[in-house]
Amino acid sequence: MEKFTATAVAHPNIAFIKYWGIKDHEITIPANGSISMNLAGLESKTTVEFLAEQQSDQLTLNGKNITEIGLERVSKILDFVRLAGKINFAAKVISENNFPTGSGIASSASGFAALALASSVAAGLNLETNSLSSLARLSSGSASRSIPGGFVEWIQGEDHKSSYSKSIAPPDHWKLADCIAIVNQKHKPIGSLAGHQLANTSPLQTARIQDTERRLDICRQAILNKDFIALAEIMEIDSNMMHGVMMSSSPSLFYWDPPTLEIMRSVAEWRNNGLPVAYTIDAGPNVHVICNQENMKTVSDQLKEIPGVINVLSATPGGPAKIIN
Repeated sequence: MEKFTATAVAHPNIAFIKYWGIKDHEITIPANGSISMNLAGLESKTTVEFLAEQQSDQLTLNGKNITEIGLERVSKILDFVRLAGKINFAAKVISENNFPTGSGIASSASGFAALALASSVAAGLNLETNSLSSLARLSSGSASRSIPGGFVEWIQGEDHKSSYSKSIAPPDHWKLADCIAIVNQKHKPIGSLAGHQLANTSPLQTARIQDTERRLDICRQAILNKDFIALAEIMEIDSNMMHGVMMSSSPSLFYWDPPTLEIMRSVAEWRNNGLPVAYTIDAGPNVHVICNQENMKTVSDQLKEIPGVINVLSATPGGPAKIIN
């Protein structure tokens, strides 16, 4: 029995400058570039087996058999790998996350990054980081940012090869932490993929896109200079701009729950009282509160006191996607 197999792990990431809207849906070219931080301690572990006797691709996620759109996104990467590796076998994919799936923590990012790496290695391909990042991007834009390590920038690009992510600073460059306030663990009713398609229906999207390069420059420089004040300001503005686009889309997208707003208000109050903190929110109700690692316990404890906060996950800058066997 002939088979090819590999297992990879990848971290989710939190975007400081977010992408929202897709210019080319077929290969996921974003409407704008973005900058993020990988999250150590949170991970997706994905095993890919190409099997001669396998009739069709099969996906098991957190113990559940996944079909339709989830499986189609997996097969998109597998088809690319099969073509490049000259393999005609279907694959069995088993993936597990150690954090809530589909609730505003980038589970698709880590999952598809791990899939891209595991499947390419299983097929005998030796892809460079840029190429792996582009491969992961085919099924999840943010997955391209989970391939390199540390602080990462996704270059928007114009085609498959030019749209990839690269590390702008290693994980140990800046001792930041992400305290993730979980207020809802249910799978969100409208996923990011569907949400991206509504971006251009918002009258605010054009202005947001036109201002992106300015925000990217400020964020990139803030990371390189380890300037928390500059990072905090641009990160919150960027998050608010994206949610403004979501709320003004047609139909409107409201991802926040009541505790989401309470956390945002609390973070502003703590910062006014001298605690260096800032929030950012992906497509979901959970809030990522960025702080220095020395304040991680304080921030986590204070978040837990806010009504509606179910749990707080903590993460520090994470490394690149890697093969574990």
